Amino acid sequence: MRVLSALICSVILTLSSVSALAQESLDKVAVIVDQGVILQSEIDELVNTVKDNAAKNNQSLPSDRALRTQAIEKLITDNLQMQMADRMGIRVSDPQLEQTIANIAQSQNRTVAQLRQDIISSSMSYDAYRETIRKELITGEVRRANVRRRIYITPQEIATLMELIKEQGDAQAEYRLGHILIGFPVEPTDQDIADARERADKVINLLNNGSDFAKIAIASSSGAKALEGGDMGWLNINAMPTLFAEVVQGRPVDSLIGPIRSGAGFHILKIMETRGIEISTVEEVNARHILVKPSIILSEEKAEKMLKDFKQQIIDGTATFADLAKKHSEDPGSGLKGGELGFADPEMYVPAFKNALAELAQGEISEPIRSVHGWHLIELLERRIDDATDKKQQEKAYQLIFNRKFAEETDSWLREMRESAYIEILDDGTS
Repeated sequence: MRVLSALICSVILTLSSVSALAQESLDKVAVIVDQGVILQSEIDELVNTVKDNAAKNNQSLPSDRALRTQAIEKLITDNLQMQMADRMGIRVSDPQLEQTIANIAQSQNRTVAQLRQDIISSSMSYDAYRETIRKELITGEVRRANVRRRIYITPQEIATLMELIKEQGDAQAEYRLGHILIGFPVEPTDQDIADARERADKVINLLNNGSDFAKIAIASSSGAKALEGGDMGWLNINAMPTLFAEVVQGRPVDSLIGPIRSGAGFHILKIMETRGIEISTVEEVNARHILVKPSIILSEEKAEKMLKDFKQQIIDGTATFADLAKKHSEDPGSGLKGGELGFADPEMYVPAFKNALAELAQGEISEPIRSVHGWHLIELLERRIDDATDKKQQEKAYQLIFNRKFAEETDSWLREMRESAYIEILDDGTS
């Protein structure tokens, strides 16, 4: 029996070794990115996702090699941002993640259970979907933290844009742009610029001869939207990069524009669609809240229960919302004012907070809700229809300038981070 037992153990160890070797041969390190790595399976998964989406949309794709190159570049950028998130201590907890997924489901008029079933039906595991959303939240926060401090907006810029908005009126055009960037290094040589210009001219010729814009973008673009076929989505004329705004105004649908040189390379644009902006009013809300932040001492469950107890005290008349906010709220800006936030556009709030406000009637108090800031108890005080005041015009101008500069600076920041990183591609995909 001892001999038989030893033989069985030996077989198990051998099979385990073979399995490990097989797994290693199937999944290996494909790229070294500073202190991190990108696995072959990650590249394959992203490529397959792009192919599946293209098949669903009846969209043609470039060669597998070109597609793989674009996938590697996106994964490198994501990996560098995740490494920076680790250094900055940026995390997304499970409750925050679940709240975000619930918001996504609600925006699609689905329950979380229905959304989960949709994900599973699309051949993606729900766990993988959750981690994809978590990564998007983390990288978004990394970008905001690093890019926001690079943006400076002068009062003169705001005043100039306000004047332009008044001249144009509310019926401003929006453009859905296709974008291809033929990039060159941060500090290019004359040869780098000449080579990039030559490639850009070839791309223009291909497009003028009927080549598919999305396919060319996926194969050739260095832009952030390359894997989406270069689709930048709908952009207000004042929200798009200044360089683009100067050349698209007055141009018809299907116009090809470029190459246009910038510090990033040569840009090629296609006007996919245009539309006007209808005049609309903006509803503002005045609300108050009590914010409680979980900590090592205060767990998620205890924080939520604390707010449920506060709500019951308010209902029973043993305490007022204002008094509880002054005593317990961890929002320094509103706590001293009894939790009152003042009239504001709900869009300025984080999704969980905004969505909770949308469900409340005047004078109603929410159940405790979790946002990226912590747990909130919210009371809707009043709704009103906002008129076009100078303050609103100023806020609109500031946001349009900020959005444009944020997009421009994000591209620059990503390129600089990529240029300064140690990148070693161990497998170019030809073997």
